[in-house]
Amino acid sequence: MATPSPRKRQALDLFAPLGPTYDRYANLLSFGQDPRWRRFLVSRVPAGTEDSVLDVATGTAAVAIALASRTGCSVVGLDQSTDMLEIGRGRVTAAGLDDRVELVQGTADELPFEDAAFDHLTFTYLLRYVRDPAATMRELARVLKPDGTIAMQEFGLPRAIPRLAWELWVRIGLPAAGAVISPGWHEVGSFLGPSIRDFHRRYPPAELRELWRRAGIVDVHSRRLSLGGGLVMWGRKE
Repeated sequence: MATPSPRKRQALDLFAPLGPTYDRYANLLSFGQDPRWRRFLVSRVPAGTEDSVLDVATGTAAVAIALASRTGCSVVGLDQSTDMLEIGRGRVTAAGLDDRVELVQGTADELPFEDAAFDHLTFTYLLRYVRDPAATMRELARVLKPDGTIAMQEFGLPRAIPRLAWELWVRIGLPAAGAVISPGWHEVGSFLGPSIRDFHRRYPPAELRELWRRAGIVDVHSRRLSLGGGLVMWGRKE
């Protein structure tokens, strides 16, 4: 496995120990919006019962489980964190989906799959952490079949008045709320705001769509959710 970039190493150090509490508090600290964004992401993937879907940065397998449950497809969930995957496997078993969801360790920069191996592909909260987002998008596109759908979930950056409320939350509210939960969640709360701002500074919406197009993804669409706090982008491989 390739050596993680500094951003990915930081994310691994921050989030991996939070596996047992990740889903509960991600839901709470996003005011219940993270599951809503996930449902919309899954709704963009036109998978059928005979299709295979790769879910990259699967974490605790929330998207993988939602995909298999909604569409009946087979899902391979990939993540670099053994801790997150361990929690994910327990969730897959509890959902009765061991026959349709397989979780494997790996990195998005060097996917351990053949070209055009999957009918569709999803990824969540990934591009902020990779060394070269353009190269990662090309690698994701490599394992996707022609005409397959690729869909992404990411934090958005609100505009106008909602941006003021967002800044207040990520600068003060989120770190304070995280501190009430645990030292680890306090670190996450302090990290997310600057991380999201930096990503959207480097890749504003037009540049992000162009990044996808240069990777061979066409018909690129995006939807800002929750007053801009969430972003889902999707397209298909040429």
